[in-house]
Amino acid sequence: MAPLGLLSIGEKAEIVEIKGQTGCVHGSSKNQLCHAEDMGLRVGKMIEMLNNEGRGPILLKVDESRIAIGRGMAMKILVRRKKR
Repeated sequence: MAPLGLLSIGEKAEIVEIKGQTGCVHGSSKNQLCHAEDMGLRVGKMIEMLNNEGRGPILLKVDESRIAIGRGMAMKILVRRKKR
């Protein structure tokens, strides 16, 4: 397993754990990890790294959507790389 933020462009991986997520209660004030879940970043989802260069947010493909997330959040999401 590795943090999502360490994937290279073009790599595909499965989300296996989101650190610090204790369950999101919808309707309450949301934290970043709940927001990630709302964007489709959930355990078991396949993602593809679209852009992870330099500073700033990274760009992912989740299902048919493109999602930008901050590097801090990306380091809290553990993934299992898929063999090419």
